[in-house]
Amino acid sequence: MAVYTDVSDEALAAFLTEYDLGGLVAFRGIAEGVENSNFSLRTTRGDYILTLYERRVDPADLPWFLGLMRHLAAHGITCPLPVPGLDGQALRVLCGRAAAVTSFLPGIWPRRVRQAHCAPLGAALARMHLAGAGYAPVRANALGPQAWPPLLDRCRDRADTVQPGLAQELDDAARTVLGAWPGDLPAGHIHADLFPDNVFFLDGRLSGLIDFYFACTDTLAYDVAICLNAWCFGPDGSFDAGRARALLGGYASIRPLTGAERAALPVLAQGAALRFLLTRLFDWLHTQQGALVTPKDPIEYLHRLRFHRGVEDVRQYGL
Repeated sequence: MAVYTDVSDEALAAFLTEYDLGGLVAFRGIAEGVENSNFSLRTTRGDYILTLYERRVDPADLPWFLGLMRHLAAHGITCPLPVPGLDGQALRVLCGRAAAVTSFLPGIWPRRVRQAHCAPLGAALARMHLAGAGYAPVRANALGPQAWPPLLDRCRDRADTVQPGLAQELDDAARTVLGAWPGDLPAGHIHADLFPDNVFFLDGRLSGLIDFYFACTDTLAYDVAICLNAWCFGPDGSFDAGRARALLGGYASIRPLTGAERAALPVLAQGAALRFLLTRLFDWLHTQQGALVTPKDPIEYLHRLRFHRGVEDVRQYGL
């Protein structure tokens, strides 16, 4: 989450007349994340999230995202629900941006990930994968492997200003990963961005999943690999096999990985690390002036990529 587009009091007041949400109580921007403009909205009816869609989100994809969220919620996954306006439509326009209001989920995302968070996370991810199976529309992964070379091309000239030799290392990694990328693993709808700040806990229990705006139809085990990167490295950058074992065990308790999925985990994890390294690098080099956003360090994911490139046995992931 972030804020790229300022919303004036007058624009917000006019926008809210299109809803039956009661009177405005409080409104503030949310600086966490890097993609869309997000605001905490409190009215006399309750708490909501207002999102203005920017940057990498294609407005044509928004009905798919909102439909997926409704489908998952109807099938037992706790996630935000799009709030319809007076005309029954959830998708609107505010300050020249596509916008939507969604329900607010109670809970706090874990600022310090612990092993106890990882098994519930794995189980929730597997439940989401199974629940999504009944949602017929598909959406290609716009940031899948085919997008990585063009993204690297847009960063290559300045990559070495972030770290000497980075461009060449990324070229080498992309060549290796793309050459080994599996194409025949079980697929379905994935979250594709299930970082700790998109998972809420309340009273020690996982209370909900948020931010489905990278969701797509892709390899299910790739979603697991994204979580291995996002949840299983410590503050010092070292890989935590205990967290990985808990995450994979939680996932397997709901949907066991196939043998082929297990064997592919190292290359999937390399790809996941490369994907987030490249998007973070792009954002680091192209941060919008004046945006309320905290760019994330791409080098954090370079260290993770190096770890995965050195994995010789899937048992290193705690399997």
